[in-house]
Amino acid sequence: MARRHTTVATVLLACTALLTACVSSDDGNKTDNAKSAPSPTTPVAAVAGCEKGWTDPADLSPTRAPARCAPNTPAPKPLAAKTKIVVTAGTLSAEYLGPLRMAKAKGEFDKENLDVEIKQMPSTDAITSLAKGQIDALYSAPEAGFVNAAKQNFDVKWVLGNYSSDPKSKSGVWARLKDGQTAEQVDLKGKSFGSLVGKTSIIMYPIASVLDKHNAKPTDVDFKQLDAQGVAQALENGGVDAAWLLDPVWKNFDNKPGYAFLGGQPAGEPIGGFLYGPNLLEKNRDAGVAFARALIRTINTYFAGDYKSDPAFVQELATTLGSKPELLSAVPSLVTDWEIRKGTVDKAQEQFVAGKVVEAPALPEDKLVDRSFYAEAVGHNG
Repeated sequence: MARRHTTVATVLLACTALLTACVSSDDGNKTDNAKSAPSPTTPVAAVAGCEKGWTDPADLSPTRAPARCAPNTPAPKPLAAKTKIVVTAGTLSAEYLGPLRMAKAKGEFDKENLDVEIKQMPSTDAITSLAKGQIDALYSAPEAGFVNAAKQNFDVKWVLGNYSSDPKSKSGVWARLKDGQTAEQVDLKGKSFGSLVGKTSIIMYPIASVLDKHNAKPTDVDFKQLDAQGVAQALENGGVDAAWLLDPVWKNFDNKPGYAFLGGQPAGEPIGGFLYGPNLLEKNRDAGVAFARALIRTINTYFAGDYKSDPAFVQELATTLGSKPELLSAVPSLVTDWEIRKGTVDKAQEQFVAGKVVEAPALPEDKLVDRSFYAEAVGHNG
C-alpha cells in the first residue's frame, strides 16, 4: 500500500504533538470511547439489492468472496440538508483511491446530498486534524498514531475497509537470491530490508508474517527507509537484501533471475480504509452512513469484479486519478472490499507494541473498529 511514512522518531514526535494539541484544545472532542459511535436509534432496515452485502468478520478464509450488492445499490437516501464532508488522503493518484475519486466524479455523493471535499494531507498530520474534528474522515489505516490517539480516548474509529490484493499480484516482500538458492531457502535474519515504511505502519504486520517464514523477526532486520524509487534501486544494486515492492514496481523483478517474491498482504484481508472522527461518529452519524452508502454503491457499480477488463473504464479511471491507463493495466485489479476482518487491529497492535511505538496493553477491537456504518448502509442487523 502506498502511503507516506516517516521515521519512527518523527512519528513518535507527531503522536506526542497530537496528544498535546488535542489536550490543550477546548473543542470538546476528547470523549470516553465507551460512549462513542452510538448504535442507530431505530432498527436497521433491509436494503434491496444488498442481500449478500455482508460477510461474517470472523471468516478469515483467503478465498472468501467479498460482500457485494447489486449494481447501483444500496440506493441513495438523501440527507434532509446539504452536508459538507472533508476527507483527506496521503495521495490522490494511487489506484486504491479509485472508489473515492470515482464516487466524487460520478456524483454518487451528490445523490446523498453530500458535498465531499477531498484533500491531500500526510497521514501523520491528518490524524491530528481528525481527532480534533477539523476534518471528517481520513483515508489511511489503523497505524500507530491512530492507536495512540484512541488510547488517549480521542474519538476515532476505523469504519470501512478498502481492498486486498488479487491472488495474481506480487506486491509485497521481494528478496535477492544467492546462486542456486530458491525462495524457500531465503534466510532474512540479520539482513537489510528496504521499505517506505517504519515500525509505525500497519504494513509491519504482513512484513512480520513473511519474516517469520524466513527465520527472522522485525527486530532481526535492519530496516532502511527509502523513497519509492530508492527501494527498487537498492534491491537491484545490492544496497538491501530484501524490500517491500508496490504495484506496479514489482513487475520489474517478476521472472527476473536472482530475485524471488516471498509474500505480501494477507489474501482477503483489507488493512486500510476510512477512519472517522467525532464529527461523523457522534455529531452527524447520518452523514457518516450516507458517505459509506455512496462509497459502497460506487464499488458495487464500478469496482465489483475485474474492473480492468474494460479498457474504456480503465481510461476513465486513469483520467480521474491523473494516472496512465498502461500503468493501471500493468497489474491485476484490486479486490475492493468495504468490510473489516476480525483480528486485523490485534495483529497490527502486536507489531506496534513490539516495535515500541505503542505502549502495552493493546486496545480491544471495539475501541478501534466500528462496523455499524457499513452494516446500516447495506441493511445488516446483528
